[in-house]
Amino acid sequence: MSRVFNFSAGPAMLPEPVLQQAGEEITDWHGSGMSVMEMSHRGPEFESIIEAAEADLRELLAIPDEYFVLFLQGGASSQFSAVPLNLLGDKDRADYINTGSWSQKAIKEGKRYCRTQIPASAEAENFTWIPKQDQLELDPGAAYCHITTNNTIFGTEYHYLPDTGDVPLVADMSSDILSGPIDVSRFGVIYAGAQKNIGPSGLTIVIVRKDLVGHAWEQCPAMLNYQTHADTGSMYNTPPTYAIYIAGLVFRWLKEGGGLSVMEQTNRRKAAKLYDTIDASDFYRSPVEPEDRSLMNVPFTLADPDLDATFLEEAAAQGLVTLKGHRSVGGMRASIYNAMPEEGVDSLVAFMQDFERRYG
Repeated sequence: MSRVFNFSAGPAMLPEPVLQQAGEEITDWHGSGMSVMEMSHRGPEFESIIEAAEADLRELLAIPDEYFVLFLQGGASSQFSAVPLNLLGDKDRADYINTGSWSQKAIKEGKRYCRTQIPASAEAENFTWIPKQDQLELDPGAAYCHITTNNTIFGTEYHYLPDTGDVPLVADMSSDILSGPIDVSRFGVIYAGAQKNIGPSGLTIVIVRKDLVGHAWEQCPAMLNYQTHADTGSMYNTPPTYAIYIAGLVFRWLKEGGGLSVMEQTNRRKAAKLYDTIDASDFYRSPVEPEDRSLMNVPFTLADPDLDATFLEEAAAQGLVTLKGHRSVGGMRASIYNAMPEEGVDSLVAFMQDFERRYG
């Protein structure tokens, strides 16, 4: 069977050149006679892999020297606890802007450790918009302010960065990291699960300002303490070696493709094609406020929900898979991360237009 266009919210598509190289090296990495999956994480072969991956990521995101880059396990969800345990210090409260399910999960976990304040929330409108700066009731005495930069379920994305003054800005960037350039210096902590724009599941990347490390609560588990991993170069225990290897190949693919500015242009072009198709039709509808629409996840509904199953079945027959929307939104969701080629979006648009002609 030929490869399909996989619109899954995650784990998501990987770049085909990355998969091909990984396949070629699966049993013998660079003449070592072994797979990366078999290597000692403390051997020179893997050390070269993780060092190159960090160097390429630092170059892509222009990460200042004042930041650690950590390659961790546990998924981004483990950071819901790690962030307060490392950043609260002697403070008893933190701000969390509520823009969707993953924000809510972070808030719920944060409540275990501190008073979680909500400077703004889009919940009343089912998370169809992003709060703007003048709507934020921020606390200058908060230990940090947490945001989720892109919301995979509801299809919203921050297209600005909240100004939090001297309060460190903490961002869950799991679903839009590397989709375009960012100013890392605006953040205290950035964390991201790998399975959308970085690589396979099992790896979480944390970018943390060095002055925020070393202040964890005494009862913080070693595996959640940023100091543990900063001191050991992400080698306190066996890291997710193969996921790091694939991530390194993805970073190199991004660099060879022109970097994040070029990637952002491609992502904007892909998203515009899909949103233009939706907006030009009475058959399809986007539930999201136009100015807050995500470039990564595009939810849409059909005028007649009874056609949803037919739409999914016929799309799958044409190699367009995993388009079913989340149950809290309904309809469809097309996740068009970096690795989704423009050809995939073109194929989906052509199918949508043909489907409307036949059923509209």
